[in-house]
Amino acid sequence: MKSYSIQEINEILNGIIIGDTSIKITAPEELELAGVSDISIIGHKKYEKFWGNSKACAAIINEDISIEPGKNKAFIKVQNADLAMSKVLELFAPPTPLFSIDIHQSAIIDKTAVIGNGTRIGAGSYVGPNVTISENVTIYPNVTILDECSIGKNTVIWPGAVVRERCHMGNDCIIHPNATIGADGFGFRPDSQRGLVKIPQIGNVVLGNNVEIGANTCVDRGKFSSTILGDGCKIDNLIQIGHNSKLGRFCIMSGQSGLAGSVTLGNGVIIGGSASITDHVTIGDGAIIGGGSGVTKDIPAGKTMLGYPAVEARDALKQWAILKRLVNESKK
Repeated sequence: MKSYSIQEINEILNGIIIGDTSIKITAPEELELAGVSDISIIGHKKYEKFWGNSKACAAIINEDISIEPGKNKAFIKVQNADLAMSKVLELFAPPTPLFSIDIHQSAIIDKTAVIGNGTRIGAGSYVGPNVTISENVTIYPNVTILDECSIGKNTVIWPGAVVRERCHMGNDCIIHPNATIGADGFGFRPDSQRGLVKIPQIGNVVLGNNVEIGANTCVDRGKFSSTILGDGCKIDNLIQIGHNSKLGRFCIMSGQSGLAGSVTLGNGVIIGGSASITDHVTIGDGAIIGGGSGVTKDIPAGKTMLGYPAVEARDALKQWAILKRLVNESKK
């Protein structure tokens, strides 16, 4: 079992130690669940009230936390407790699943595929013709990578993921279980003779560097050219990204949100959970779309939007307050 003194942990965090503890720290944990050898986090003043009943011997705290740690307990004060805790979590992280051999004998790899040094491919995976996989890529069992794809170095693809033909991803990406990169876009047109006619989707998907795609998320290929996710985009589980959408750098999409076809997101856009964006909409740099909102028109850069249909957050809050007042008055 790993264990560290409070001083050893602070060597990594470069914070300020308040109080002291002789207890060796063996794990990070939530305040309410922590044991006597655990380190926790107080990232907001509203959580100060939970410290008194916590068994944790230590906590990482933000600079505005004013409580004292108590007897044989210690705080490490930092500018950003969440970022500091991420370093502690890395310190205690268990090893990733092991590979007994780099390339499992049951993996099927086409003879034209190029596999970089240090790449590992798990049991039952398939790598198709003319695929290029760079150095130090990890492909877990039962992954499918179809023809003419390219995978950047240090990328990790978890079990069950599918990367369809001609799709490309950059370095240091993470594709979580059962995600699908490059499925057909949802393109159909009614025809009096043939019913709903499928529109061919002949494009692909291009992921930048450091992109993370959550479990069971679908990123559809473009109808004409590419669906593009810029460097550093983080996409949660159970998300739909429609064909020919284009995301700038460092966009965030929370669970069960979705983009219809040909949506454009600027850099640093945040989409809340269960939000939906209609087709051919552009959302400017740094805009925030609140959870459950529905966007039906272009959004300028820097705006925060709420509601369905989405309006500026302050207007939405005023509308909700007026509706609540009307409801309360009607009950009198």
